[in-house]
Amino acid sequence: MPFSTHISAQDLNVYYKDFHALRNITVDIPDKKVTAIIGPSGCGKTTLLKTFNRLVDSVEGIKVTGKVLVDGENIYDPKIEVTHIRKKMGLLSQKPYPLPMSIYDNIAFGPRIHGIRDRKKLNMIVEEHLRMSSLWDEVKDRLNDPASKLSIGQQQRLCLARGLAVEPEIILGDEPTSALDPQSSQRIEKRFLELKKDYTIIIVTHILRQAKRLADYVIFLYLGRLIEHGPAQQIFEDPQQEMTKEYIKGIIS
Repeated sequence: MPFSTHISAQDLNVYYKDFHALRNITVDIPDKKVTAIIGPSGCGKTTLLKTFNRLVDSVEGIKVTGKVLVDGENIYDPKIEVTHIRKKMGLLSQKPYPLPMSIYDNIAFGPRIHGIRDRKKLNMIVEEHLRMSSLWDEVKDRLNDPASKLSIGQQQRLCLARGLAVEPEIILGDEPTSALDPQSSQRIEKRFLELKKDYTIIIVTHILRQAKRLADYVIFLYLGRLIEHGPAQQIFEDPQQEMTKEYIKGIIS
């Protein structure tokens, strides 16, 4: 089934000094779907995810060739303004990193950077995005408490709310539930399924069951190479590549 493309990697290669981490990756990421990047540890999943918002730039000795188009714009063009690209992305890491400030100020931080100062408007933004992350009812009476007092699961939902508050187009999740208990993981997964109607969501996961629950589209990497990609149902039920079949069956890991 044809889909609208939001991100397109074209002949993408990433080198960490002498190590060739990603090899000739060409793939389109569908708009307003959940895409899961799967594969064994060390196969390049997180590296691929971080090329989409140029977080790989911060690694010493990194070299990137090829193109990554976001809304048709090559984000590796030397003339591109990186902050403009990153504003389109919300990032959820494996471990949540709330800012060392109150719950309220964590959500208001991004909008303030982008020039919003009106208190009423900030109040609306904070409530709206805490609701979007299923956190409002749990924290509405203690918005001035330090975010560090929240549980790990609550902190992860706070980080999701913080990312959404700058109105990105894309949510990137790097194993976003790996540090969470099952109930907190379920809440994040449920939120992703609800958010995909408005956002393109890309997650790295080592849990095949999670990919089956969430993904509309799947990218399978092995040793830095793109082995297979396609609609989730096809990848999980009728993979075309022998290596994909073996990975899904647990023969290779």
